[in-house]
Amino acid sequence: MEHQFVLVLNFGGQYNQLIARRVRDLGVYCEVRPHTLTAREVAALGPIGIIFTGGHNTAYHPDSPKADPEIYKLGIPILGICYGAQLMAHQLGGNVITPSQREYGNTAITLEPASVLFEGLAPDQTVWMSHTDCVDKLPQGFVGTAHTQHTPYAAMEDTSRKFYGLQFHPEVEHTQNGLAMMRRFLFDVCGAKGDWTMETYSQALITQVREQVGSGKVLLALSGGVDSSVVAALLSQAIGNQLTCIFVDHGLMRKDEGDEVEAAFSGRELNFVRVNAGERFLARLKGVTDPESKRKIIGGEFIRVFEEEAKKIGNVDFLAQGTIYPDVIESGAGDSAVIKSHHNVGGLPDHVDFKGIVEPLRLLFKDEVRALGTTLGLPGYLVWRQPFPGPGLAIRCLGEVAEDKLAILREADFIYREEIAKAGLDRSIHQYFAVLTNMRSVGVMGDQRTYDYTLALRGVTTSDFMTADWAKIPYEVLEKAANRIVNEVRSINRIVYDITSKPPGTIEWE
Repeated sequence: MEHQFVLVLNFGGQYNQLIARRVRDLGVYCEVRPHTLTAREVAALGPIGIIFTGGHNTAYHPDSPKADPEIYKLGIPILGICYGAQLMAHQLGGNVITPSQREYGNTAITLEPASVLFEGLAPDQTVWMSHTDCVDKLPQGFVGTAHTQHTPYAAMEDTSRKFYGLQFHPEVEHTQNGLAMMRRFLFDVCGAKGDWTMETYSQALITQVREQVGSGKVLLALSGGVDSSVVAALLSQAIGNQLTCIFVDHGLMRKDEGDEVEAAFSGRELNFVRVNAGERFLARLKGVTDPESKRKIIGGEFIRVFEEEAKKIGNVDFLAQGTIYPDVIESGAGDSAVIKSHHNVGGLPDHVDFKGIVEPLRLLFKDEVRALGTTLGLPGYLVWRQPFPGPGLAIRCLGEVAEDKLAILREADFIYREEIAKAGLDRSIHQYFAVLTNMRSVGVMGDQRTYDYTLALRGVTTSDFMTADWAKIPYEVLEKAANRIVNEVRSINRIVYDITSKPPGTIEWE
Protein backbone atom coordinates (compact mmCIF):
# COMPACT_ATOMS: atom_id res chain seq x y z
CA MET A 1 0.00 0.00 0.00
CA GLU A 2 1.29 3.45 -0.92
CA HIS A 3 -0.37 5.41 1.86
CA GLN A 4 1.18 6.09 5.27
CA PHE A 5 0.77 3.41 7.90
CA VAL A 6 0.40 3.38 11.69
CA LEU A 7 0.99 0.14 13.57
CA VAL A 8 -1.25 -0.71 16.55
CA LEU A 9 0.40 -3.36 18.75
CA ASN A 10 -2.22 -5.42 20.55
CA PHE A 11 -1.64 -6.11 24.26
CA GLY A 12 -5.12 -7.54 24.89
CA GLY A 13 -7.23 -4.54 25.89
CA GLN A 14 -10.95 -4.25 25.28
CA TYR A 15 -10.66 -1.04 23.23
CA ASN A 16 -7.94 -2.14 20.81
CA GLN A 17 -10.07 -2.18 17.67
CA LEU A 18 -11.64 1.10 18.72
CA ILE A 19 -8.17 2.66 18.72
CA ALA A 20 -7.72 1.48 15.15
CA ARG A 21 -11.09 2.88 14.21
CA ARG A 22 -10.23 6.31 15.61
CA VAL A 23 -6.98 6.36 13.64
CA ARG A 24 -8.83 5.50 10.44
CA ASP A 25 -11.47 8.14 11.25
CA LEU A 26 -8.64 10.66 11.16
CA GLY A 27 -7.64 9.58 7.67
CA VAL A 28 -4.60 7.52 8.61
CA TYR A 29 -4.35 3.85 7.65
CA CYS A 30 -3.55 1.45 10.46
CA GLU A 31 -3.45 -2.24 11.23
CA VAL A 32 -3.65 -4.13 14.50
CA ARG A 33 -0.85 -6.65 14.93
CA PRO A 34 0.19 -8.87 17.88
CA HIS A 35 2.62 -7.47 20.43
CA THR A 36 5.00 -10.32 19.61
CA LEU A 37 6.25 -8.60 16.44
CA THR A 38 10.02 -8.20 16.52
CA ALA A 39 11.72 -4.89 15.92
CA ARG A 40 12.93 -6.19 12.56
CA GLU A 41 9.34 -7.09 11.55
CA VAL A 42 8.10 -3.69 12.70
CA ALA A 43 10.81 -1.91 10.71
CA ALA A 44 9.91 -3.93 7.63
CA LEU A 45 6.32 -2.66 7.85
CA GLY A 46 7.58 0.92 7.75
CA PRO A 47 5.08 2.60 10.11
CA ILE A 48 5.19 6.35 10.69
CA GLY A 49 4.05 5.71 14.26
CA ILE A 50 3.29 2.92 16.73
CA ILE A 51 0.50 2.73 19.30
CA PHE A 52 0.73 0.37 22.26
CA THR A 53 -2.79 -0.60 23.32
CA GLY A 54 -4.19 -1.19 26.76
CA GLY A 55 -4.45 -4.60 28.38
CA HIS A 56 -5.48 -6.31 31.59
CA ASN A 57 -2.02 -7.46 32.69
CA THR A 58 0.53 -6.00 35.09
CA ALA A 59 3.54 -4.54 33.29
CA TYR A 60 6.12 -5.66 35.87
CA HIS A 61 4.87 -9.25 36.08
CA PRO A 62 7.36 -11.67 34.44
CA ASP A 63 4.67 -13.37 32.35
CA SER A 64 2.92 -10.21 31.13
CA PRO A 65 3.04 -9.41 27.39
CA LYS A 66 6.03 -7.28 26.41
CA ALA A 67 7.23 -5.39 23.37
CA ASP A 68 10.56 -6.20 21.78
CA PRO A 69 12.91 -3.72 23.54
CA GLU A 70 14.64 -3.07 20.23
CA ILE A 71 11.48 -1.34 19.01
CA TYR A 72 12.40 1.66 21.15
CA LYS A 73 15.62 2.04 19.12
CA LEU A 74 13.93 2.29 15.72
CA GLY A 75 13.39 6.04 15.91
CA ILE A 76 9.64 5.65 15.35
CA PRO A 77 7.21 7.73 17.49
CA ILE A 78 5.31 5.64 20.05
CA LEU A 79 2.06 6.35 21.92
CA GLY A 80 1.33 4.08 24.87
CA ILE A 81 -2.25 3.92 26.13
CA CYS A 82 -3.08 2.63 29.64
CA TYR A 83 -1.15 -0.68 29.90
CA GLY A 84 0.86 0.48 26.89
CA ALA A 85 2.03 3.53 28.83
CA GLN A 86 2.88 1.44 31.90
CA LEU A 87 4.80 -1.05 29.76
CA MET A 88 6.79 1.72 28.12
CA ALA A 89 7.70 3.17 31.51
CA HIS A 90 8.66 -0.26 32.87
CA GLN A 91 10.79 -1.27 29.87
CA LEU A 92 12.60 2.08 29.72
CA GLY A 93 13.66 2.11 33.38
CA GLY A 94 10.71 3.67 35.19
CA ASN A 95 8.63 2.07 37.89
CA VAL A 96 5.07 0.75 37.89
CA ILE A 97 3.18 -0.05 41.08
CA THR A 98 -0.21 -1.30 42.19
CA PRO A 99 -1.46 1.53 44.42
CA SER A 100 -4.15 1.29 47.07
CA GLN A 101 -6.44 3.57 45.08
CA ARG A 102 -7.63 2.49 41.63
CA GLU A 103 -9.36 4.67 39.05
CA TYR A 104 -12.23 3.59 36.83
CA GLY A 105 -14.66 5.64 34.76
CA ASN A 106 -14.91 9.40 34.37
CA THR A 107 -11.99 11.06 36.16
CA ALA A 108 -10.98 14.70 36.55
CA ILE A 109 -7.49 15.38 35.22
CA THR A 110 -5.13 18.35 35.02
CA LEU A 111 -3.15 18.66 31.79
CA GLU A 112 0.10 20.48 31.05
CA PRO A 113 -0.84 22.70 28.06
CA ALA A 114 2.79 22.85 26.93
CA SER A 115 2.62 19.19 25.89
CA VAL A 116 2.30 18.74 22.14
CA LEU A 117 -0.59 16.30 22.71
CA PHE A 118 -2.55 18.82 24.77
CA GLU A 119 -1.76 22.04 22.93
CA GLY A 120 -4.76 24.37 22.85
CA LEU A 121 -6.73 22.38 25.44
CA ALA A 122 -7.92 23.74 28.78
CA PRO A 123 -5.92 22.34 31.72
CA ASP A 124 -8.96 20.84 33.44
CA GLN A 125 -10.51 17.94 31.54
CA THR A 126 -12.50 14.76 32.18
CA VAL A 127 -11.03 11.50 30.90
CA TRP A 128 -11.91 7.80 30.99
CA MET A 129 -9.71 5.80 33.34
CA SER A 130 -9.64 2.01 33.60
CA HIS A 131 -6.55 0.92 35.53
CA THR A 132 -5.33 -0.80 38.64
CA ASP A 133 -1.59 -0.07 38.21
CA CYS A 134 0.11 3.25 37.60
CA VAL A 135 3.54 4.77 36.95
CA ASP A 136 5.14 6.21 40.09
CA LYS A 137 8.65 6.84 38.70
CA LEU A 138 9.34 8.14 35.20
CA PRO A 139 12.06 6.71 32.96
CA GLN A 140 15.05 8.92 32.24
CA GLY A 141 14.24 11.61 29.70
CA PHE A 142 10.50 11.67 30.45
CA VAL A 143 8.49 14.43 32.11
CA GLY A 144 4.99 14.22 33.53
CA THR A 145 2.34 16.09 31.52
CA ALA A 146 -0.87 15.32 33.44
CA HIS A 147 -2.02 14.18 36.86
CA THR A 148 -5.18 13.23 38.73
CA GLN A 149 -5.95 13.13 42.43
CA HIS A 150 -4.56 9.60 42.72
CA THR A 151 -2.25 9.24 39.69
CA PRO A 152 0.86 11.48 39.68
CA TYR A 153 1.77 10.63 36.08
CA ALA A 154 -1.50 10.33 34.17
CA ALA A 155 0.47 11.33 31.07
CA MET A 156 4.17 11.47 30.24
CA GLU A 157 6.40 12.32 27.31
CA ASP A 158 9.97 12.19 26.04
CA THR A 159 9.91 14.66 23.14
CA SER A 160 13.49 13.93 22.06
CA ARG A 161 12.58 10.32 21.26
CA LYS A 162 8.93 11.13 20.47
CA PHE A 163 7.60 8.72 23.11
CA TYR A 164 4.24 9.55 24.73
CA GLY A 165 2.19 7.76 27.36
CA LEU A 166 -1.42 8.26 28.44
CA GLN A 167 -2.79 6.42 31.47
CA PHE A 168 -6.34 7.17 30.29
CA HIS A 169 -8.15 6.12 27.11
CA PRO A 170 -8.30 8.90 24.48
CA GLU A 171 -10.10 6.63 22.01
CA VAL A 172 -13.39 6.41 23.94
CA GLU A 173 -16.11 9.03 23.71
CA HIS A 174 -16.05 9.59 27.47
CA THR A 175 -12.65 11.31 27.25
CA GLN A 176 -13.00 15.00 26.49
CA ASN A 177 -10.94 15.98 23.44
CA GLY A 178 -9.52 12.45 23.17
CA LEU A 179 -9.71 12.55 19.38
CA ALA A 180 -7.84 15.87 19.38
CA MET A 181 -5.06 14.25 21.43
CA MET A 182 -4.80 11.36 18.99
CA ARG A 183 -4.79 13.81 16.09
CA ARG A 184 -1.87 15.66 17.69
CA PHE A 185 0.11 12.43 17.93
CA LEU A 186 -0.65 11.34 14.38
CA PHE A 187 -0.20 14.65 12.58
CA ASP A 188 2.11 16.76 14.77
CA VAL A 189 4.35 13.99 16.11
CA CYS A 190 4.25 11.33 13.37
CA GLY A 191 3.83 13.69 10.43
CA ALA A 192 0.72 12.01 9.05
CA LYS A 193 -0.80 13.51 5.91
CA GLY A 194 -4.25 11.95 6.26
CA ASP A 195 -3.96 10.17 2.93
CA TRP A 196 -6.18 7.17 3.70
CA THR A 197 -9.82 6.99 2.58
CA MET A 198 -12.50 4.34 2.33
CA GLU A 199 -11.83 4.25 -1.42
CA THR A 200 -8.26 3.13 -0.83
CA TYR A 201 -9.36 0.67 1.85
CA SER A 202 -11.93 -0.91 -0.47
CA GLN A 203 -9.23 -1.48 -3.08
CA ALA A 204 -7.00 -3.03 -0.43
CA LEU A 205 -9.83 -5.37 0.58
CA ILE A 206 -10.43 -6.37 -3.02
CA THR A 207 -6.75 -7.18 -3.41
CA GLN A 208 -6.78 -9.12 -0.14
CA VAL A 209 -9.78 -11.20 -1.22
CA ARG A 210 -8.20 -11.99 -4.58
CA GLU A 211 -5.01 -13.14 -2.90
CA GLN A 212 -6.89 -15.30 -0.39
CA VAL A 213 -9.32 -16.88 -2.84
CA GLY A 214 -7.22 -17.22 -5.96
CA SER A 215 -9.24 -19.18 -8.50
CA GLY A 216 -11.44 -20.80 -5.85
CA LYS A 217 -15.20 -20.59 -5.59
CA VAL A 218 -16.84 -18.71 -2.73
CA LEU A 219 -20.21 -19.23 -1.10
CA LEU A 220 -21.83 -16.29 0.70
CA ALA A 221 -24.85 -16.27 2.97
CA LEU A 222 -26.68 -13.24 1.62
CA SER A 223 -29.30 -12.05 4.09
CA GLY A 224 -29.92 -8.67 2.49
CA GLY A 225 -28.78 -6.87 5.62
CA VAL A 226 -26.10 -4.20 5.49
CA ASP A 227 -23.16 -6.47 6.32
CA SER A 228 -23.83 -9.33 3.92
CA SER A 229 -24.88 -6.90 1.16
CA VAL A 230 -21.58 -5.03 1.42
CA VAL A 231 -19.68 -8.33 1.38
CA ALA A 232 -21.59 -9.38 -1.74
CA ALA A 233 -20.79 -6.11 -3.52
CA LEU A 234 -17.13 -6.31 -2.52
CA LEU A 235 -16.68 -9.95 -3.56
CA SER A 236 -18.55 -9.35 -6.79
CA GLN A 237 -16.00 -6.69 -7.73
CA ALA A 238 -13.11 -8.82 -6.51
CA ILE A 239 -13.90 -12.24 -7.99
CA GLY A 240 -17.06 -11.88 -10.11
CA ASN A 241 -18.73 -15.17 -10.99
CA GLN A 242 -16.50 -17.13 -8.66
CA LEU A 243 -19.01 -15.96 -6.03
CA THR A 244 -22.29 -17.72 -5.39
CA CYS A 245 -24.70 -15.95 -3.05
CA ILE A 246 -27.05 -18.24 -1.20
CA PHE A 247 -30.03 -16.29 0.08
CA VAL A 248 -31.59 -18.47 2.75
CA ASP A 249 -35.10 -17.27 3.37
CA HIS A 250 -35.46 -18.84 6.80
CA GLY A 251 -38.99 -17.56 7.27
CA LEU A 252 -37.75 -15.12 9.89
CA MET A 253 -37.40 -12.04 7.69
CA ARG A 254 -39.13 -8.68 8.02
CA LYS A 255 -42.14 -7.80 5.89
CA ASP A 256 -41.49 -8.16 2.12
CA GLU A 257 -37.76 -8.40 2.75
CA GLY A 258 -37.17 -11.67 0.94
CA ASP A 259 -38.53 -10.36 -2.36
CA GLU A 260 -36.60 -7.09 -1.97
CA VAL A 261 -33.34 -8.94 -1.51
CA GLU A 262 -33.87 -11.08 -4.57
CA ALA A 263 -34.77 -8.05 -6.69
CA ALA A 264 -31.68 -6.13 -5.54
CA PHE A 265 -29.09 -8.83 -6.25
CA SER A 266 -30.42 -11.13 -8.93
CA GLY A 267 -29.17 -8.82 -11.71
CA ARG A 268 -25.59 -8.42 -10.46
CA GLU A 269 -22.46 -10.17 -11.70
CA LEU A 270 -22.67 -13.10 -9.33
CA ASN A 271 -24.53 -16.37 -9.00
CA PHE A 272 -27.71 -15.88 -6.95
CA VAL A 273 -29.62 -18.77 -5.39
CA ARG A 274 -32.70 -18.38 -3.20
CA VAL A 275 -33.57 -21.17 -0.79
CA ASN A 276 -37.03 -21.09 0.75
CA ALA A 277 -36.42 -22.91 4.02
CA GLY A 278 -38.96 -21.33 6.36
CA GLU A 279 -40.75 -24.56 7.26
CA ARG A 280 -37.45 -26.28 7.97
CA PHE A 281 -36.28 -23.60 10.41
CA LEU A 282 -39.62 -23.36 12.19
CA ALA A 283 -39.67 -27.12 12.65
CA ARG A 284 -36.24 -26.99 14.31
CA LEU A 285 -37.38 -24.14 16.57
CA LYS A 286 -40.59 -25.82 17.69
CA GLY A 287 -40.79 -25.89 21.47
CA VAL A 288 -37.55 -23.89 21.93
CA THR A 289 -37.75 -20.86 24.20
CA ASP A 290 -34.17 -20.26 25.39
CA PRO A 291 -32.56 -17.35 23.46
CA GLU A 292 -29.09 -18.87 23.25
CA SER A 293 -30.56 -22.17 22.05
CA LYS A 294 -32.48 -20.34 19.33
CA ARG A 295 -29.33 -18.64 18.10
CA LYS A 296 -27.34 -21.86 18.04
CA ILE A 297 -30.10 -23.83 16.31
CA ILE A 298 -30.49 -21.18 13.62
CA GLY A 299 -26.74 -20.87 13.19
CA GLY A 300 -26.36 -24.63 12.89
CA GLU A 301 -29.20 -24.87 10.41
CA PHE A 302 -27.62 -22.14 8.32
CA ILE A 303 -24.44 -24.17 8.12
CA ARG A 304 -26.40 -27.25 7.09
CA VAL A 305 -28.19 -25.36 4.32
CA PHE A 306 -24.93 -23.94 3.05
CA GLU A 307 -23.36 -27.37 3.05
CA GLU A 308 -26.24 -28.83 1.06
CA GLU A 309 -26.22 -25.99 -1.46
CA ALA A 310 -22.45 -26.18 -1.79
CA LYS A 311 -22.70 -29.85 -2.70
CA LYS A 312 -25.21 -28.98 -5.41
CA ILE A 313 -22.88 -26.32 -6.80
CA GLY A 314 -19.78 -28.49 -6.46
CA ASN A 315 -16.22 -27.68 -5.48
CA VAL A 316 -16.91 -24.66 -3.28
CA ASP A 317 -13.68 -23.62 -1.56
CA PHE A 318 -14.57 -20.77 0.79
CA LEU A 319 -17.45 -19.59 2.95
CA ALA A 320 -17.82 -15.79 3.04
CA GLN A 321 -19.44 -14.07 6.02
CA GLY A 322 -20.40 -10.55 7.03
CA THR A 323 -18.76 -10.74 10.44
CA ILE A 324 -18.03 -7.30 11.91
CA TYR A 325 -16.03 -6.46 14.98
CA PRO A 326 -18.84 -6.07 17.56
CA ASP A 327 -19.93 -9.64 16.64
CA VAL A 328 -16.46 -10.89 17.52
CA ILE A 329 -16.36 -9.01 20.84
CA GLU A 330 -19.78 -10.20 22.01
CA SER A 331 -19.09 -13.81 21.07
CA GLY A 332 -16.20 -13.93 23.52
CA ALA A 333 -13.14 -13.68 21.27
CA GLY A 334 -9.87 -14.05 23.13
CA ASP A 335 -10.34 -13.30 26.81
CA SER A 336 -13.70 -11.56 26.37
CA ALA A 337 -16.79 -12.98 28.04
CA VAL A 338 -19.57 -14.47 25.92
CA ILE A 339 -22.48 -12.01 25.91
CA LYS A 340 -24.44 -13.69 23.14
CA SER A 341 -23.39 -16.09 20.41
CA HIS A 342 -23.33 -14.90 16.80
CA HIS A 343 -23.89 -17.59 14.19
CA ASN A 344 -21.15 -16.11 11.98
CA VAL A 345 -18.33 -16.14 14.55
CA GLY A 346 -16.08 -18.90 15.71
CA GLY A 347 -14.75 -20.64 12.62
CA LEU A 348 -15.99 -23.60 10.64
CA PRO A 349 -17.23 -26.83 12.24
CA ASP A 350 -15.11 -29.85 11.40
CA HIS A 351 -17.80 -31.42 9.24
CA VAL A 352 -18.19 -28.42 6.89
CA ASP A 353 -16.25 -29.02 3.69
CA PHE A 354 -14.71 -25.57 3.05
CA LYS A 355 -11.04 -24.60 2.95
CA GLY A 356 -11.56 -21.41 4.91
CA ILE A 357 -13.61 -18.33 5.73
CA VAL A 358 -13.56 -15.01 3.90
CA GLU A 359 -14.44 -12.20 6.33
CA PRO A 360 -13.45 -8.86 4.79
CA LEU A 361 -15.46 -6.78 7.30
CA ARG A 362 -14.07 -8.40 10.44
CA LEU A 363 -12.17 -5.28 11.54
CA LEU A 364 -14.91 -2.78 10.67
CA PHE A 365 -17.58 -1.17 12.80
CA LYS A 366 -21.10 -0.68 11.49
CA ASP A 367 -20.67 2.92 10.35
CA GLU A 368 -17.51 1.95 8.47
CA VAL A 369 -19.39 -0.89 6.77
CA ARG A 370 -21.99 1.60 5.55
CA ALA A 371 -19.26 3.92 4.27
CA LEU A 372 -17.70 1.00 2.40
CA GLY A 373 -21.07 0.09 0.91
CA THR A 374 -21.52 3.62 -0.40
CA THR A 375 -18.02 3.52 -1.87
CA LEU A 376 -18.88 0.25 -3.65
CA GLY A 377 -21.96 1.82 -5.21
CA LEU A 378 -24.69 0.02 -3.30
CA PRO A 379 -28.06 1.80 -3.32
CA GLY A 380 -28.98 3.82 -0.24
CA TYR A 381 -31.91 1.61 0.72
CA LEU A 382 -29.47 -1.27 1.23
CA VAL A 383 -26.62 0.70 2.78
CA TRP A 384 -28.97 2.31 5.30
CA ARG A 385 -31.15 -0.72 5.90
CA GLN A 386 -31.85 -1.21 9.57
CA PRO A 387 -29.40 -3.65 11.20
CA PHE A 388 -30.94 -7.09 11.36
CA PRO A 389 -29.54 -10.01 13.38
CA GLY A 390 -28.69 -13.27 11.66
CA PRO A 391 -31.37 -15.22 13.60
CA GLY A 392 -33.91 -12.69 12.33
CA LEU A 393 -37.25 -12.21 14.04
CA ALA A 394 -36.70 -15.38 16.07
CA ILE A 395 -34.88 -13.35 18.72
CA ARG A 396 -37.43 -10.54 18.57
CA CYS A 397 -40.26 -12.97 19.12
CA LEU A 398 -39.84 -13.95 22.75
CA GLY A 399 -40.56 -17.49 23.81
CA GLU A 400 -41.41 -20.16 21.27
CA VAL A 401 -41.34 -19.02 17.64
CA ALA A 402 -44.50 -19.72 15.67
CA GLU A 403 -45.80 -18.51 12.30
CA ASP A 404 -48.81 -16.68 13.79
CA LYS A 405 -46.56 -14.73 16.19
CA LEU A 406 -44.14 -13.90 13.38
CA ALA A 407 -46.99 -12.54 11.26
CA ILE A 408 -48.07 -10.26 14.10
CA LEU A 409 -44.54 -9.04 14.67
CA ARG A 410 -43.87 -8.38 10.96
CA GLU A 411 -46.86 -6.06 10.65
CA ALA A 412 -46.17 -4.23 13.91
CA ASP A 413 -42.47 -3.80 13.12
CA PHE A 414 -43.28 -2.49 9.63
CA ILE A 415 -45.64 0.17 11.00
CA TYR A 416 -43.12 1.28 13.64
CA ARG A 417 -40.29 1.59 11.13
CA GLU A 418 -42.58 3.39 8.68
CA GLU A 419 -43.54 6.01 11.26
CA ILE A 420 -39.90 6.55 12.24
CA ALA A 421 -39.05 7.17 8.58
CA LYS A 422 -42.03 9.51 8.09
CA ALA A 423 -40.81 11.57 11.04
CA GLY A 424 -37.36 11.89 9.44
CA LEU A 425 -35.66 10.02 12.29
CA ASP A 426 -34.42 7.02 10.31
CA ARG A 427 -30.82 8.29 10.13
CA SER A 428 -30.52 9.82 13.62
CA ILE A 429 -31.83 6.68 15.40
CA HIS A 430 -29.25 4.05 14.61
CA GLN A 431 -31.40 0.98 15.26
CA TYR A 432 -35.12 0.64 15.93
CA PHE A 433 -37.46 -2.32 15.87
CA ALA A 434 -40.38 -4.03 17.58
CA VAL A 435 -40.24 -7.00 19.95
CA LEU A 436 -43.22 -9.29 20.50
CA THR A 437 -43.08 -10.27 24.13
CA ASN A 438 -44.45 -13.55 25.39
CA MET A 439 -46.63 -11.70 27.88
CA ARG A 440 -50.38 -11.19 27.54
CA SER A 441 -52.35 -8.61 29.43
CA VAL A 442 -55.97 -7.58 29.89
CA GLY A 443 -57.29 -4.75 27.74
CA VAL A 444 -60.57 -3.33 26.51
CA MET A 445 -61.42 -2.77 22.84
CA GLY A 446 -64.91 -2.05 21.53
CA ASP A 447 -66.33 -2.33 25.05
CA GLN A 448 -65.08 -5.89 25.21
CA ARG A 449 -62.37 -7.50 27.29
CA THR A 450 -59.23 -8.53 25.45
CA TYR A 451 -56.32 -10.67 26.54
CA ASP A 452 -53.58 -10.08 23.98
CA TYR A 453 -49.83 -9.62 23.50
CA THR A 454 -47.70 -6.78 24.78
CA LEU A 455 -45.43 -5.29 22.12
CA ALA A 456 -42.17 -3.55 23.04
CA LEU A 457 -40.65 -0.84 20.86
CA ARG A 458 -36.88 -0.37 20.90
CA GLY A 459 -34.71 2.48 19.60
CA VAL A 460 -31.04 3.24 20.29
CA THR A 461 -28.38 5.75 19.33
CA THR A 462 -24.76 4.64 19.14
CA SER A 463 -21.48 5.33 17.39
CA ASP A 464 -20.06 1.81 17.42
CA PHE A 465 -22.86 -0.61 18.56
CA MET A 466 -20.66 -1.72 21.46
CA THR A 467 -22.34 0.81 23.74
CA ALA A 468 -25.70 2.44 23.09
CA ASP A 469 -28.17 4.86 24.63
CA TRP A 470 -31.93 4.56 24.30
CA ALA A 471 -33.32 6.94 21.69
CA LYS A 472 -35.38 9.89 22.87
CA ILE A 473 -38.10 9.48 20.26
CA PRO A 474 -40.71 12.29 20.43
CA TYR A 475 -43.88 11.26 22.23
CA GLU A 476 -46.05 12.16 19.26
CA VAL A 477 -44.13 9.73 17.02
CA LEU A 478 -44.44 6.92 19.56
CA GLU A 479 -48.11 7.74 20.02
CA LYS A 480 -48.84 7.60 16.30
CA ALA A 481 -46.98 4.30 15.88
CA ALA A 482 -48.71 2.78 18.91
CA ASN A 483 -52.17 3.85 17.77
CA ARG A 484 -51.62 2.45 14.31
CA ILE A 485 -50.29 -0.86 15.61
CA VAL A 486 -53.18 -1.41 18.01
CA ASN A 487 -55.73 -0.51 15.34
CA GLU A 488 -54.15 -2.29 12.37
CA VAL A 489 -52.55 -5.38 13.91
CA ARG A 490 -54.67 -8.02 15.59
CA SER A 491 -53.67 -9.65 18.91
CA ILE A 492 -51.80 -6.63 20.36
CA ASN A 493 -53.47 -4.50 23.02
CA ARG A 494 -50.55 -2.97 24.91
CA ILE A 495 -47.35 -1.25 23.79
CA VAL A 496 -44.31 -0.28 25.88
CA TYR A 497 -41.07 1.56 25.02
CA ASP A 498 -37.70 0.19 26.14
CA ILE A 499 -35.53 2.86 27.86
CA THR A 500 -32.60 0.57 28.73
CA SER A 501 -29.11 1.53 27.56
CA LYS A 502 -26.27 -0.85 26.62
CA PRO A 503 -24.86 -1.74 29.08
CA PRO A 504 -26.58 -2.97 31.22
CA GLY A 505 -28.85 -4.33 28.51
CA THR A 506 -27.99 -5.40 24.97
CA ILE A 507 -29.56 -3.83 21.90
CA GLU A 508 -31.53 -6.98 21.08
CA TRP A 509 -33.77 -8.52 23.72
CA GLU A 510 -32.51 -12.06 23.10
